[in-house]
Amino acid sequence: MEFRAIEPEELDAFLLSLSHAFSEVVPDEEELEADRQRLEPDRCFAAFDEDRIVGCAGAFSWRTTVPGGAAVPTAGVTTVGVLPTHRRRGITRELMGRLLDQAHERQEPLATLFASQGAIYGRFGYGMATALIDLDVLVERAAFVPSYEPHGRMRLLDRDQALPLMRGVYDAVAAARPGMLVLSEDDFAWLNKEYGKREEKLFYAVHEDDAGTPDAYVTYRAKHEWPEGLPHVELKVRHLFAATPQGAADVWRYLLDIDLISKVLAENRAIDEPLRWLVQEHRAVRTKLFDGMYLRPVDVSAALAARGYAADGRVVLRLADPFVPRNEGTFELVAGEDGALCVRTDADADLAADVTAVGAVYLGGVTWRELARAGRAIELTDGAAARADLLFASDPPPWEPLGF
Repeated sequence: MEFRAIEPEELDAFLLSLSHAFSEVVPDEEELEADRQRLEPDRCFAAFDEDRIVGCAGAFSWRTTVPGGAAVPTAGVTTVGVLPTHRRRGITRELMGRLLDQAHERQEPLATLFASQGAIYGRFGYGMATALIDLDVLVERAAFVPSYEPHGRMRLLDRDQALPLMRGVYDAVAAARPGMLVLSEDDFAWLNKEYGKREEKLFYAVHEDDAGTPDAYVTYRAKHEWPEGLPHVELKVRHLFAATPQGAADVWRYLLDIDLISKVLAENRAIDEPLRWLVQEHRAVRTKLFDGMYLRPVDVSAALAARGYAADGRVVLRLADPFVPRNEGTFELVAGEDGALCVRTDADADLAADVTAVGAVYLGGVTWRELARAGRAIELTDGAAARADLLFASDPPPWEPLGF
């Protein structure tokens, strides 16, 4: 078995193998073309059995907003799959290791991913860093609280008109929310690509505040059903971003007031979604909770020094990382007015955990005390988990809805 980064001319074979790994017989040509434009061949690693690609794993060169507002270089792991003929041979393990070695060489402190099966990636040091909720909103019951007052205006635009206005809104949201991707112009267009199929065409609506400044937007499509001649139209939100609370409220009110709509579905929403507090009848917004983005430190010291902290203080962590042994050891984290410093130390540890715990708490969506109650972190000093939580606290909670 040979393992290496692919050559540019091998990209189609790489994507075909990935499709087969996910039991898709023929890759969608439009999606293939989008992937050709964005994937980086030197970050796409493959396992070759003779001349055939039998395993895949790749990474995007992202930057992730972390608590404190820094945009930290990140390996966004993607395209992971192994053909069913070659399972349980250590292929995924080898490919994941190569991705992390490359990220370390590129001085990317973090690696993130969205998991097709969450149980797989804990073996490689990834902790669940964000949670997502899916919303199923019953329109007829979704009256807003009396204190709500609309402001500004909504504009329904075509894609080319909307995209420049959307970009400013997205950038403002991404800068303020841990976990979100800081996107280049090309990445923003790629993640907002519209495909040619009629049923996948989108509406683009932008909200402007009273001064005419865009502060929120939504993209969505509608599925029409008319049982016995009566409208039962389901609206599905693709993306909804709001830089202000007023913009968020006005965009939701716009969606819920569209004629003929019976329900609105919105996937991958943040756990602090304001709609749940805007409606009078909470049961009108039915929610399901899912795991979101997984994160691991590629370099523990660099990762912990890169984010901001909510208080001044010190905590000593003893970490195990069997998949990346260079991360194992005891680390002293000191946070102060001038930032944070994290270095190896011989001092006695306050908390002991494996590296997945650092991935889970890193963006502020999980607490050390939660992990301690589950036995995923061990207090070696009384009150250490509570002290660590004062440092790692972050608001708003982390969110990354785009997937990759």
